[in-house]
Amino acid sequence: MTETAEPRTSSLSALAVLFGVVFINLVGFGLIVPLLPFFGTSLGAEPWQITLLFAAYSLGQFFAEPFWGRLSDRIGRKPVLLMTLVANAAGYLMLAFVPDIWTAIAVRLFTGLGAGNISTVQGYVADVTPPEQRAGRRGMIGAAFGLGFIVGPGIGGLLVDEAAGRQGFLTPIYLAAIMAAVAAVGVIVFLKESRAKADPTAPREPFLSGLKVAVANPVVSRVLLVTLIFMAGFAGMESTFALWADQAWGWHAREVGLNFMAVGVVSVISQGFLTGRLARRFGEANVLAFGASLFGVSLVAQIVAARLFPGHAWLVPVITAFTAFGMALTMPNVSALISRSVDPDRQGQMLGLNMASGSIARILGPIVAGFIYSALGPNWPFLIGAMFAVPAAVMALNAGRVFRREQTRISQEES
Repeated sequence: MTETAEPRTSSLSALAVLFGVVFINLVGFGLIVPLLPFFGTSLGAEPWQITLLFAAYSLGQFFAEPFWGRLSDRIGRKPVLLMTLVANAAGYLMLAFVPDIWTAIAVRLFTGLGAGNISTVQGYVADVTPPEQRAGRRGMIGAAFGLGFIVGPGIGGLLVDEAAGRQGFLTPIYLAAIMAAVAAVGVIVFLKESRAKADPTAPREPFLSGLKVAVANPVVSRVLLVTLIFMAGFAGMESTFALWADQAWGWHAREVGLNFMAVGVVSVISQGFLTGRLARRFGEANVLAFGASLFGVSLVAQIVAARLFPGHAWLVPVITAFTAFGMALTMPNVSALISRSVDPDRQGQMLGLNMASGSIARILGPIVAGFIYSALGPNWPFLIGAMFAVPAAVMALNAGRVFRREQTRISQEES
């Protein structure tokens, strides 16, 4: 078994460095994502083409996440984080020079292939954190994501100039590339490796070989389904939110960017202070199910607010805060359940498969949502996302029952 390279007494300092790196990188990410629909519009794209900008990135992540997660198990987390951050910077820079929507889609595909590092970040946290604290520690890293989404979308909304067409989006794009490069420098200078390199003579498993292990694990297999179902609904809503907000409220890039700031604020508070405490008190699976349910209810509430209170746009960020709270309760507990259910040498691989499951959802969700948006109307991606939250919550509760049963069986065998 491969051992961690650092003692756990240094875990807090390692997490502090990782927090900073994740924050800087997510500022750049947050600069771009809320503006993508309007950037696509500036290139003359149709709604279904705009959703392909989201799907192409996720298609790249689908292949990249298991690869980077498995590679980080073998060569260490630090070099993988560095390579993916450099790919982020290159992808943002190329996006600034795209001549049309199809080239933009191809660039987003490349960026997704190179930037699938979330499972590596989760694996680093697992390396330096005791099992019972992983939900809370992942919540802290999730807070760095949320904090990046406070700063990034706000800056992006202020820097964009829609009146200038495509040129008006270049300043946020350039800044995003710079932020990714700064995060890469942070990894080089400050981040210590958390795992020793694996034996190079050890036999290598085929790509995605961990899928058989995941299917055989009764907890992991169920949690992967939760990710697939839940993220499909979320991705469909996310990719059409700006278009929906334009139709329902007359919003533009600046308003959408500022609304995403509300998501970041709630994510920081929830994941930094609440997610770990709630998981320890009620169990990861129960909190996961509640988060999925709250997410679904909030999507329906957005439609109701637009229909019944058309003059009260302030309701959008308020309801979005509940959406963000549901997300904050969901994803850290997904990864915590996986990490507590597999061997340490499999954590990067299993977390990579979880991200691949989410990537499948992020591929299909936006594509389907784009066509549904055009065929049925702006509200339908929200309604479908709400419907998907129901089976996700039920499957989460089922995974929790299986997890408790497995823990009881292991305790009995050890005694």
